[in-house]
Amino acid sequence: MQLAIIGLGKMGANMARRLMQQGIDVMGMNRSQEIIRELSDTKGFSAVEDTSDIIDQLPAPRIVWTMLPSGKITESMLQTLSKQLSPGDIVVDGGNANYHDSQRRADLFDQLGINFVDAGVSGGIWGLENGYCLMVGGKKSAVKQIQPILEALAPAKDTGWSHVGPAGAGHYTKMIHNGIEYGMMQAFAEGFTLLKNKDEMQLDLAQIAELWQHGSVVRSWLLDLMAEFLQQDQNLDNVSTYVADSGEGRWTIEESILQGIPAPVLSQALTMRFASQDENGYSFKLLAKMRQAFGGHNIGKSK
Repeated sequence: MQLAIIGLGKMGANMARRLMQQGIDVMGMNRSQEIIRELSDTKGFSAVEDTSDIIDQLPAPRIVWTMLPSGKITESMLQTLSKQLSPGDIVVDGGNANYHDSQRRADLFDQLGINFVDAGVSGGIWGLENGYCLMVGGKKSAVKQIQPILEALAPAKDTGWSHVGPAGAGHYTKMIHNGIEYGMMQAFAEGFTLLKNKDEMQLDLAQIAELWQHGSVVRSWLLDLMAEFLQQDQNLDNVSTYVADSGEGRWTIEESILQGIPAPVLSQALTMRFASQDENGYSFKLLAKMRQAFGGHNIGKSK
């Protein structure tokens, strides 16, 4: 089986590697050629320079998976593909995208006879080793065609991926997932700041994080990652307090307003990321380190 992946950043490159490890050939396209050179010696990888090469070289029905930043870059690429692909081909958008855009794009491709699948992908930089959680929206027939790819990317063939609904459902599910992620991270950051500031007890935060990983109701992968980086440095003096947001947290809050459903924890977690731009605080450093630990996001150095 073979597919093309457009966008070989941290996630896209590791997804390509995992697919090739499972015997699926990958045709890769990326603006930066550094990763292309790095992957060029990998069995099952072939590089292309533009989408016309994909059209010419990929056997029909073609499967093209985009892993690009949300917004204009993804929109431009999907518009290009809509003009070049043929009826029966499949486009999978695996980047972060607003589900409204995914629904609109699915309608566009459907009119052309091209299948559109939106895939929410979670797993960060650890997906290569552990597998990815894949939340997939689109027509059942299209999802069935790409099932071997989903099974190869997931932690196991029968776990970690699911066809969650029609077009847009994959990115909608991932949007809510990220909103919850914001809330969980904020809770851990605030709690561990309270532990750190109890000076008279001289609490070992790494020890407590590891302790809670065994039998505690708050045990989680985020806590595991926190335990690991706290073992190395508990003061985080050189970590900037600035914590970026990817956009999906904002979309989640917008959705709660549209539905009239209160989401105070998720809303407050988002506004605390905005606050990190202006305030100093240990909790913001913890948030920044958590984002780096699971997603490989860049963090600034403290001035």
